[in-house]
Amino acid sequence: MKTNRYTEAQIIAILRQAEGGVPVAELCREHGMSNASFYKWRAKYGGMDASLISQMKAIEDENRRLKRMYADLSMQADLLKEALGKMYGPPSYCKVFVGDAPACVNVSGL
Repeated sequence: MKTNRYTEAQIIAILRQAEGGVPVAELCREHGMSNASFYKWRAKYGGMDASLISQMKAIEDENRRLKRMYADLSMQADLLKEALGKMYGPPSYCKVFVGDAPACVNVSGL
């Protein structure tokens, strides 16, 4: 994955310069970035300070972790449903299987 060229603190500093009245074209030329990057940053980080950005990063990490957990659990549930469906088969087979269970399994321990 590509690493960012600018840290969040640097991005905020650039956005503050633009709020201070420095033209966007001059900022982009000075920092070696495109206008599209500047406007994307302004849409994402506009009005934020460092503490809000760190909170946003923490929430994004937690969201990523929860999505991964959900995917794992849903995959396990699907596998269990599939395995149980194959194990018991049609209802007529289940009656025979349950009827033969005491003969097949020593439940009493004798």
